[in-house]
Amino acid sequence: MITRRTALGLLAASPLAATPLSKALAADYPARPVKWVVGYPPGGATDILARLIGQRLSEKLGQQFVIENKPGAGNNIATESVINAEPDGYTLQLVNPANYINASLYANLKFNFVRDIAPIASFQRVPNVMTVNKDVPAKNVAEFIEYVKANPGKVNMASSGNGTSVHLSGEMFMAMTGCKMQHVPYRGAAPAITDMLAGQVQVIFDNMPSIIQHIRSGSLRAIGVTTTERSPQLPDVQPIADTVKGYEASALFGMGAPKNTPKEIIAKLNAEVNAVIKEPDMAKRLVELGGEPRPQTPEAFGEEIKAETEKWKKVVEFAGLKVE
Repeated sequence: MITRRTALGLLAASPLAATPLSKALAADYPARPVKWVVGYPPGGATDILARLIGQRLSEKLGQQFVIENKPGAGNNIATESVINAEPDGYTLQLVNPANYINASLYANLKFNFVRDIAPIASFQRVPNVMTVNKDVPAKNVAEFIEYVKANPGKVNMASSGNGTSVHLSGEMFMAMTGCKMQHVPYRGAAPAITDMLAGQVQVIFDNMPSIIQHIRSGSLRAIGVTTTERSPQLPDVQPIADTVKGYEASALFGMGAPKNTPKEIIAKLNAEVNAVIKEPDMAKRLVELGGEPRPQTPEAFGEEIKAETEKWKKVVEFAGLKVE
């Protein structure tokens, strides 16, 4: 018996993908609400981006893009649910750095992200921000290194979960500086920041969208960005690489779907997302959150996914990390 999923897969993989039938699928899409899966709780960088862009897509396409937060297992629960969903355009994923990192971090994944995801569109690439709570006396990266080495075992490093770019940015920092900190993983950025504000943890290398308002308000202090250049949003904050030579990490966000999703639906979503992130108000908001809009083709985004996967593989191996 040929199931709907099998039929969609055959359609996407065959010459029939360019027939009037497949074009009709795209023309009518979306005919019902679209589920957009985010692998973290509300309030973090991925959730913020999904809600911003999802709201505009809902308005433009006349169907709700419903954000489904599905945290756990370092983003893998969300990813597996999307990869195993019907390839019909009605289940999407907020692609984020954990997807690239987990390919080498986890030993027994039930999927291969590069192989099993259909890239749709990228949104932006943003630096992570090395941020400390106000009880930490260090005002810059060099002073922080001195502080950690003078206080062995007393500095806790928060992250939004094992295997996230927030975690790996900190691991890279420890490996390249000799600093020893205790990693404290949370289920997303929001609870990590709550404990940062309360002084339970001392430092986080968080994605800029979820941390920047706390930096601007003065409740937390940024001491470094993970890109090699300063961010226009935090022009007074030095790159970590100014002190730790060769250090670089940034976060690439986008949208993906199960493989074999019809190419016409992918093309329609790509065009709509690219149009949304180019809108003046949205572009301004994305810049405020730390990264320039990054419109490109699905194929170009796919190549970036491959490159990011290779980049983070080197970091995972450099830090000697593995999750069974």
